[in-house]
Amino acid sequence: MTQGHEQPRPRASTVSKVADALRRTDRQHKLVRTARMVRGLVPGDRQFGDSLSTTGGYPSDRVARLLAEAREDQPSALRELGLAAVQVWQAVTAPRVGADADVTILFTDVVGFSTWALDVGDKQALRLLREVSNTSERAIVSHGGQVVKGLGDGLMAVFADATDAVEAAHETGNAVSAIDIDGYRPQLRAGLHTGRPRRVGRDYFGVDVNVAARVADAANSGEVLITGEVLDAIGEARFTTRRRRRFRAKGAPKDLRVYSVLPRYGDQ
Repeated sequence: MTQGHEQPRPRASTVSKVADALRRTDRQHKLVRTARMVRGLVPGDRQFGDSLSTTGGYPSDRVARLLAEAREDQPSALRELGLAAVQVWQAVTAPRVGADADVTILFTDVVGFSTWALDVGDKQALRLLREVSNTSERAIVSHGGQVVKGLGDGLMAVFADATDAVEAAHETGNAVSAIDIDGYRPQLRAGLHTGRPRRVGRDYFGVDVNVAARVADAANSGEVLITGEVLDAIGEARFTTRRRRRFRAKGAPKDLRVYSVLPRYGDQ
């Protein structure tokens, strides 16, 4: 019985030599510089991937994080080109919220999370964070919002429409309070401000972002606070508001108007 000719398998030493050659090529300074130059020419944020702040609402964010963290102690042309590809993808697919108009910025966080987490341990704490994140993102996206980034036990989101933002904040709070982790029901607080922050990639920066964060910090458990700029955008026909007197927060204007807001669910 004759046997067919089989292709000889490469020796382990040969595979290792080829792999080493590829790694050396990938780290060549000229190639890395060229790859970085490509990143500077393609659309999108040129600093993308160098200091990722997102915890990942978008698949491309997670891909970019993996690329950025892959042997980050070594230069890599392939990593730079991979980040460039994701950079282009995000530039093409990124929502246009806030590109040329005012946006309403939302910050949320779970009240008392750190104290509870110390008692129950990491496993239960991570379980809660996943559920809060998924629940919050569904409510925000359903109202036309864009989750910008996760912030531990909370998040930052932006909306093109202020009314949608306020309704999303309340719906998110109600949905999160329905989560049950072995008898513990988390309570959310939220703060919103309307302005025109500076957009860098998928993130937003500036005074308006800081104001929204300070307002959220001042909210009580289960409360949604908005600034006067948000109230001016939404009107009072669909909401009940109460002025928060003597509001003071570091980094916020002294004349900032802040209101506790509730939807009038019975009104159409």
